[in-house]
Amino acid sequence: MTNRARATGPSHPLVGREAHLGKLAAGAAAACAGQPQLIVLDGPAGVGKTSLLRAALDDGGPCDGMTVLYGACRAIDSGSGYSGVRALFGPLNLTARRGRASALLAGNARHALPALAPDRVDGDTAPGATYPALNGLYWLAAGLMADRPLTLALDDVHWCDERSLRWLDFLLRRADGMPLLVVLARRTASECTAGPALADLVAHHRSLALHVPALSARDVETLVRRTFPEAPPRPSFVGALTAVTGGNPLELQRILHKLRTTGVRPDDTGARRVTELGGRAVAASVREALDGQPAGVREVARALAVLGPERPEHLAALAGVSAVQAEEAVDVLRRSGLVQPDRIEPVHDMVRAAVLSTVGSAALAGLRTRAAQLLSDVGRSPEQIAGQLLLLPRADQPWMTAVLLDAAAQAEQRGAPEAAARYLERVMETGPDTPEIRTRLAEVLSETDPARSLTLLHEALALTGDVRTRATIAVRLALTCLRVQRSPEGARVLTEALDALHAALGTDPEPADRELLTLAEATLLIVGADEKSTLPAVRERAALLPPPPGDTPAQRQQLAMLTVLTATDGRSAAESVRQARRALRSPGAELGAWSLLPASLALSLADETGEALDALETVLRDSRRTAAVWTYVLALSTRAFVHLDQGGVPQALADAQSALDLLGEGNYWGESAVLPQIACALALTEHGEPGRAEEVLGTIKRPRIEAFAWEYHWYLMARARARYECGDPESALELLRTCGDSLDRTGLDNPVLAPWWVDAACLLAESGRFDEARAAAGHGAGPAERWGTPRALGYAALARGVATPGPEGTAGLREAVRRLAASPARADHARSLLLLGRALLADGAPGEAREHLRDAVALARRCGCVALARRAREELVGAGGRMREVTVSPLDMLTGTERTVATLVASGVTNREAAESLFVTVRTVELHLTSVYRKLGITRRAELADALHVDTPPAPGPREGRTGSDATR
Repeated sequence: MTNRARATGPSHPLVGREAHLGKLAAGAAAACAGQPQLIVLDGPAGVGKTSLLRAALDDGGPCDGMTVLYGACRAIDSGSGYSGVRALFGPLNLTARRGRASALLAGNARHALPALAPDRVDGDTAPGATYPALNGLYWLAAGLMADRPLTLALDDVHWCDERSLRWLDFLLRRADGMPLLVVLARRTASECTAGPALADLVAHHRSLALHVPALSARDVETLVRRTFPEAPPRPSFVGALTAVTGGNPLELQRILHKLRTTGVRPDDTGARRVTELGGRAVAASVREALDGQPAGVREVARALAVLGPERPEHLAALAGVSAVQAEEAVDVLRRSGLVQPDRIEPVHDMVRAAVLSTVGSAALAGLRTRAAQLLSDVGRSPEQIAGQLLLLPRADQPWMTAVLLDAAAQAEQRGAPEAAARYLERVMETGPDTPEIRTRLAEVLSETDPARSLTLLHEALALTGDVRTRATIAVRLALTCLRVQRSPEGARVLTEALDALHAALGTDPEPADRELLTLAEATLLIVGADEKSTLPAVRERAALLPPPPGDTPAQRQQLAMLTVLTATDGRSAAESVRQARRALRSPGAELGAWSLLPASLALSLADETGEALDALETVLRDSRRTAAVWTYVLALSTRAFVHLDQGGVPQALADAQSALDLLGEGNYWGESAVLPQIACALALTEHGEPGRAEEVLGTIKRPRIEAFAWEYHWYLMARARARYECGDPESALELLRTCGDSLDRTGLDNPVLAPWWVDAACLLAESGRFDEARAAAGHGAGPAERWGTPRALGYAALARGVATPGPEGTAGLREAVRRLAASPARADHARSLLLLGRALLADGAPGEAREHLRDAVALARRCGCVALARRAREELVGAGGRMREVTVSPLDMLTGTERTVATLVASGVTNREAAESLFVTVRTVELHLTSVYRKLGITRRAELADALHVDTPPAPGPREGRTGSDATR
């Protein structure tokens, strides 16, 4: 499958480029060997970059045997998102839905459709989402590379749109081991419409820069000999030609063509004629060619320069001539060397520019306006029409504004925010100053430039006095603030808008107004619950809100957040469960992540971990379908906490590591993520790797983490547990007390949300500081009684038991074992068994102690708590029992991601399906499987299911709210 036809340029022979071809050949060979390559050709206009590309891509050239896709970017298309991608893939007719082409768009590759066809919409993804199209195009390229090595050659990349360059960067980041060669040709010192995207692409990858210089005097002589084979050139002729043209091949060709057609020979007389002609031969020859032609030919040339490759009848309409006259004019221009021999397109952009230089600025603006109207009349897409409007000094006519708005909507729909922003900026420059345009532009920029988005939303608020519009804008502003960790600002603005809306609508609003009120209230709960400074006020507000019935999306979102906020006060687990179940009720409607994620947290806190995991699986399934990778990361991280609460350390590590892998791919939101690192650190500590846990926590980059209501406390718990396991109990205790003080100040009273008091009681008791231990245990006793779940009551009994020496404490630990055995907290149950065994030894009952210690080892091993199992085994041996060393099993040697991949493949999915499910490459899956086979001592995927079959706990509840790992030592 090749697309070489368009890799054509001015038809002059290639001279002096042997070394460049050699380096291109070396790059192609390396790519075919699985070492992806990026090569950048750089040189001035007319130096022969396209000719060099053509020689490399032609049959028999360095890229022979590869799938070759060639595309040339155009200035007129530079504002249109994914125009470079369409130039590459367009000739393959992938959207024709027949044969091989449609098969390439199977699976996640289907998300590429909006990028490939302006009129296609991806119904699975949200408008404005950028990741789905990038990911879909990656899988399209991967499908092509499954057949044979792939060359992507993009010419005139200085005019490439940002989205296409971002995709090439996305592709190259994931191309390890893939047979891929990317060749970009760009003009030196050209105005680059791609902005930083091109510089970022080149900087992020080890590219080979191939500068294409002007021809030397010897190369010029070779070119002259080929043009005048019958007459050896005089040195004076070659010298004059080199000096006048600077060795530029296109300029050389134009002068040589003119000299030969006028009978000039390459001698001393010819040298004087060259000097007379002077430089800028291209512009001069174009003007001379047009001056001698009828007006109709000149108008067709200008129409072609404005429209680019077009059908003759459209050129005719713009030029004001008949279709027959247009075809004749194209033939004349072709014979004059101004138009490509095989298609209706100028032979070079320098020729196009020279043609347009013959038109005054006012006339050119009129010509472009008529071109836009023509494209509209023949049914071209809004973005194609807008390409002409962007080149006008002003686009202030009403129909122009309408086209630009439609173009923005089209670009946004296919995930090209830069293009959408460009169209909306032009509307703002020339159209009325309305809040609607600013709000739309802010929405487009919310992902790529959230700071500017916030500014625009504040400006939009200032432009409107309508309370409904202000509330709608305030909702968007608040969610944007949440994205950039400026939640207090968003909560303040939304509170003001919401209070004004309540005042204006009264006590009995219309249904549409009631839904707007509910949406604004739900959003305020989400944003206001983010940071400690705003959480108390939001909780007060939530306490005054009656729980909605949950019949609409906004009501379910509000109900889910009310459920979480109710759970944080620790008053009634049963009420929290009832509210969460109502929030998850969706008669005939899809539930959004903002309903599912909060509800899953509340359910997990209340020990309903099975239902929590069901909700999270819905989020994961929907985010895989829509390629919503950030939501996928959030759901994976939350599920990792659920697994930890339940004692499923390997499963938690698998989910957390998968989330971390996605964070490492340069996503814009990676800087703010903390949940994957916290979950991974907690799992690593349980697995006996506290040093690695601290390294993972050290990668957190979010500023002001101490300001956040949820993550900060889980972060402190993770650090405390890792510090203790590293042999620093005093630092661990200080971190736990900091956590407790912060929870108290914030008003988060749920005893299992971040059970610092259990950890602190265990740590203090182990140090013999029983009075302090009893104080820590007492801190959680009342809240645990109120919350009333088996886990909470088990925690209280465990803390009370370790803090009380002697038989009374042993009785408390017996109660903890009984209650935790009835809870989902399997790892905590194992810890209580260890602590009970230790207490029985102190009470002089070694026989019973050994039974509990043996049970603790077995349960800890099933949970994947290697450190706990080893500690329980040491206590058992010290009590006179016998047991082999607790060694790491082959399964324990698997990394989290390896376990995830192995589990997926063992379920019967293909490598590609596993890769698509995890948002990774097939190569990544293959590398993980190779490592899995080696560690498990198997050779075939058919053996995976048996090798992975171990007695592990089922899969339920979120955060890291488990008992004190400290005292289990």
